[in-house]
Amino acid sequence: MIPAPFDYARPQSLDEALAALASSDDAKVLAGGHSLIPAMKLRLAQPRMVVDISRLSGLNYIRAANGSIAIGAATTHHAIESSALLNEKCPLLPEVAAQIGDAQVRNRGTIGGSLVHADPAADWPAAILALDAQLEIAGPNGRRTVAAGDFFVEMMQSAVQSNEILVEIRVPITGRSVAYAKFAQKASGFAIAGVAAIVEAASKTVRVGVTGVARKAFRATAVEDALSGANLTAANIAAAADKADGGVETLNDMHASAEFRAHLTRVNTRRALEQAAKRR
Repeated sequence: MIPAPFDYARPQSLDEALAALASSDDAKVLAGGHSLIPAMKLRLAQPRMVVDISRLSGLNYIRAANGSIAIGAATTHHAIESSALLNEKCPLLPEVAAQIGDAQVRNRGTIGGSLVHADPAADWPAAILALDAQLEIAGPNGRRTVAAGDFFVEMMQSAVQSNEILVEIRVPITGRSVAYAKFAQKASGFAIAGVAAIVEAASKTVRVGVTGVARKAFRATAVEDALSGANLTAANIAAAADKADGGVETLNDMHASAEFRAHLTRVNTRRALEQAAKRR
């Protein structure tokens, strides 16, 4: 598998990276490469220009920022999994990171690259949606912030335009009542049905993000509405989880039928919520 010919740029700064993107009418950003390179080898993507931002140190960090946590888009899955700050202040992200691919993927792949690629079976979208994250995007006209709910546009399409770069993800500080339940495709580790759940006991609310099930990740708002103000008993959770696949067109492919995916969505929603509710 050999990619089509392409030009290559390795900028030393974000401004240089944006200029390189602007220099071509068909350019792609390379971060960790675990999304783009396989697509190029299969010639599903044939960019004329590849802009390598993997060495931009200014996009690789995890730090507290004004009551939230800021994560540079080039931060690897492993860095998130092993971050003491995230394990203490936003434990959902390390839990999700630990379930991505294998050690090689986690050491090289980046959260930003995965999010922009917008694969409907990727793990990060479920967590980012459940966390109501804010995503900062840099472009030729400056920076803009997009809410997680508006970031995933369609299958393999995010809100990041061809002349823009995702630079930062900001997530809130949460308690420990979080969980990620996934049924994975065994060869790749991608989600056939992955559910991220956050329980806020004080306000009796939950947030649920689902990936691997539809053409893009989504919030299971019917589940959230059903449990709003309710006690998280096993019966209430089970009844709400039965609504997890409501209102979405479930994918039907070689990995799972639509009916099986819908079943897995309900099961993993129940499991994630039960696990999150037990954690304090």
